[in-house]
Amino acid sequence: MEKVYFASDFHLGIQNSKEREKKIISWLDKAAVDADKIYLLGDLFDYWFEYKFHVPKGYVRFLGKLAEIQDSGISIEIFTGNHDVWMFKYFPEEFGIPVHREVRLEELGAKKIMLGHGDGLGPGDMGYKRLKKVFTNPVLQFLYRQLHPDLSWRIANFWSHKSRSQELKPPPFLGKEKEWLIQYCEYKLQSFSDIDFFVFGHRHLPIFYQLSNERSYYINIGDWLNHNTYGMFDGNFFYLYEYGRDEPLYRSH
Repeated sequence: MEKVYFASDFHLGIQNSKEREKKIISWLDKAAVDADKIYLLGDLFDYWFEYKFHVPKGYVRFLGKLAEIQDSGISIEIFTGNHDVWMFKYFPEEFGIPVHREVRLEELGAKKIMLGHGDGLGPGDMGYKRLKKVFTNPVLQFLYRQLHPDLSWRIANFWSHKSRSQELKPPPFLGKEKEWLIQYCEYKLQSFSDIDFFVFGHRHLPIFYQLSNERSYYINIGDWLNHNTYGMFDGNFFYLYEYGRDEPLYRSH
């Protein structure tokens, strides 16, 4: 099979966004040379909310590149993150790109891969889990949509300030007892022991962790604010790369 690529946490809209956008487009061009599919695992934008006839301004180069790649026959799929949870019909209708809101189990080649953004999974972060129920409530989404886009952006910018500062300086690897996504993966393996790779974003830290059954890996593909990292699966092995380097940071057995 041809290669499958994975990336997340671009957070377009903050911290030298235009320069980062150009770097991401360069990576997409290189991935498109031999890609069969590209998964984008959430937080592509630091803030995204769709109105019926309006979407946030900017990101024209990035959106145009997604359209070009999708039109070329390479499949792109998007998972929503906690910063762009309000993706609705724009990407499926405008680009033909499906948008997923929940974790999915995919069979790629001879491997089973569980994919998602990673927010709200595992045993902790109860405050965010309650907040996510608010964000995904259809009635509250409708009421929020009645606000002028300029006002809604100011409100979202205010509430995301705290989480944004944490994401710009993510904590180091905390160990299996405190990494909620590791605990989530181990829990899932109790029911689905044949999953080969759990691939998430959200953590803003490249992680390649062999799980307790020794055949499965938890892989966090990092971010493009600090690490410029992405994943690649060639049908047999999963690799974690840093953009601009030929040698992988990690490779599965």
